[in-house]
Amino acid sequence: MSYKKIGVIVADKDEYRPFAESARDVYRNAHEISTPFASAIEFTCGGAEVIAVHCGIGKVNAASGAMYLADHGCEVILNFGLSGGLDGVSFGEFVIPRRFLEHDFDFTGLGYKPCEKPEQEYIYNADERLVKLFNSLCGAKITDTAVCGDRFVSSAADREFLIKTFSASSCDMETAAIASVCHITGIPFVSIRRISDGADDTAIETYRNMNKNDGATLSDTFMMCLEGVTNV
Repeated sequence: MSYKKIGVIVADKDEYRPFAESARDVYRNAHEISTPFASAIEFTCGGAEVIAVHCGIGKVNAASGAMYLADHGCEVILNFGLSGGLDGVSFGEFVIPRRFLEHDFDFTGLGYKPCEKPEQEYIYNADERLVKLFNSLCGAKITDTAVCGDRFVSSAADREFLIKTFSASSCDMETAAIASVCHITGIPFVSIRRISDGADDTAIETYRNMNKNDGATLSDTFMMCLEGVTNV
């Protein structure tokens, strides 16, 4: 597992900013690069070239960012961010999902299962070697299913639906879209997420508090994982 070019994709500005600032502090060659996205930075870490993009929130932005990294020769794509907690996870915990699916893809009216896409793969897997590596580097909990959709989940009813229907551990707005692009292009992918809320009626307040006030913790944990990937 030796990569010469690593892609990093981050959706939210309050998650991306501490990471970019840390990269500039640690790596003297870190510099902004021109991309179609809000911001992007490039630097060398452990002999590997790293391109990190702040893609914006949601599945379309995430898929666009992932394809940009794929088109620019990244051999692996990494993601970090905040997630709502569903089943078997705790507030503030770091998790590494093994699989991803889109909970808001609904073709059930034509006889398909929730999230099922006709004649194509619709459950995407993280790279198992990277999952185990990230776990060994930072001790984050390996979980089974992360569900993804273009909606901030913030009601007890929606939370229970996602747990019951998909046996999901966490929910977010980007991971399955990134994983889909990586599946199509054959690029290994892994994501580390921090549980910021319970995806329930209190989710908005608790998410905003962590997103605004504790971004450095998420960034520092991911940076540890990134450096571990480049040194394997």
